[in-house]
Amino acid sequence: MLEKTNSVSPQNLRVALAEFATGVTIVTTQDADGAPIGLTVNSFNAVSLTPPLVLWSLDKSSRTIAAFTGNPNFAIHILAADQEALAMRFASRVEDRFADLSIDHGIAGVPLIPGALATLECHVHQRVEAGDHYIFIGWVDAIHTSELADKPAALGYHRSRFLAVAP
Repeated sequence: MLEKTNSVSPQNLRVALAEFATGVTIVTTQDADGAPIGLTVNSFNAVSLTPPLVLWSLDKSSRTIAAFTGNPNFAIHILAADQEALAMRFASRVEDRFADLSIDHGIAGVPLIPGALATLECHVHQRVEAGDHYIFIGWVDAIHTSELADKPAALGYHRSRFLAVAP
């Protein structure tokens, strides 16, 4: 039998949402000076196949908010299970998350991190203000997928822990 809570506090909601297993991505862009910006995101979702739309959300208080609201281009990297350390780095407060990474540049110069299972280069189709977050709906302009014959498992997140999501 499910236990009821009497209120929907941010903490209660966080605990309930931790029961939903998600994939793990890194979203990247450039700031106004051209510096690479990126963060770990698990709020990624498909929206539409025609047109090709995806979404992700970002807290309005994020220190990366100016870069993502100021640049219409971004890339979403769907991570493999062996990229947990990379996910942790981009979720941390480390100053230069791109240090020692060999990055490529995609459409409009957006930084691309090699090794992802798939990378979606997007431009902002719509940005929606929703509570304490912005929802970025991206139009997918280009797709890069892993060329490995035996693709590794995807990186997942459940109950505040990383896990491998095997095919």
